Amino acid sequence: MRLWSNSFRDGGLIPDDYAFARIDPLRHVAPAGNRNPHLAWDETPPGAESLALFCIDVDAPRDTSNANCPGLTLPMALLRSDFYHWSVLDVPLFRSSIGAGELSREVTPRGKAQQQVLLGVDGNARRLRQGLNDYTGRFAGDPDMAGDYYGYDGPAPPWNDERIHHYIFRLYALDAQRVTLPPRFTGAQARAALHGHILDEAQLVGAYSLNPALAATLTR
Repeated sequence: MRLWSNSFRDGGLIPDDYAFARIDPLRHVAPAGNRNPHLAWDETPPGAESLALFCIDVDAPRDTSNANCPGLTLPMALLRSDFYHWSVLDVPLFRSSIGAGELSREVTPRGKAQQQVLLGVDGNARRLRQGLNDYTGRFAGDPDMAGDYYGYDGPAPPWNDERIHHYIFRLYALDAQRVTLPPRFTGAQARAALHGHILDEAQLVGAYSLNPALAATLTR
């Protein structure tokens, strides 16, 4: 399979139109466009019955106690883990792309609704499922932002992180039309549920940083 985007190039900078937060010289960060990027794919393998899509920050710090604290930094050597920004299940094979901003536009305090519909061709449509992203846990203690964050919410790495964050968009072709999961599921649960059903996969990587010194080194 192949996966590509018109929103950013593989290995390049993710524009802030597709991020949750952008650099603000006065306040460190400000809300960004938070649109989902354009993604397109082809060469789906024979026997595939559905697709699953994920966006994962593989550079998220495990310990966030010093995140976004003036006078402190998160060092390169800090232990890292996965942060799920998007999980989409039951994508029908009649779709070969998702348009920029089709499933997410702007930052939504307390999170977006769970269900979305992707329209197909010739009036065909299927309801796909989007899981909870990891902003659900990040904002759990914030009275203004706490809620269930379904669907896509883009990059917002700590502005004092010394490491550039890399976001993997990964598409899986599955031998099942529907993945067995309860209505409320996380990205990690969705990815684990694919075990034994993956026929092929493709990925695309974008980079992002809210640290001004690092962001200046990134190219589109």
